[in-house]
Amino acid sequence: MTLAQRALERLQDWPDLSAGSASCGTGRALCSVRDEIVHFHSYRDVDLHLTHRAIQRFHYDLGGSSAIHLVPDSRWVTVHLDCEADVDLLMSLVSIALKAHQTRPAAEPPAGCNYHRVTVFHRDGVLDG
Repeated sequence: MTLAQRALERLQDWPDLSAGSASCGTGRALCSVRDEIVHFHSYRDVDLHLTHRAIQRFHYDLGGSSAIHLVPDSRWVTVHLDCEADVDLLMSLVSIALKAHQTRPAAEPPAGCNYHRVTVFHRDGVLDG
């Protein structure tokens, strides 16, 4: 079982999330009542809809993680799962995302995820395609 599959299974048990297809057309999504929160695109790459405000609030911390990839002007972050600690990080960030979406202004339009907008390199420097 891959790390992404393990994370998906754990998150599907959360009462505030329901599973479905990702709106970008690739992979599985987990959704709150209001929004898509997580897209599982591959066995390692997950896009997380944090909201603009949450990314700004945690920008310094997010930028310091080798597992997190930020895209300018995106409300999503890409999490690259290389180890169990990355799965734990994802769980924490999903919790933050759920809270952020509860307080997000309803007038904010839906945002597309980072799929095809991020090139991910393994921590050893090898390109992940």
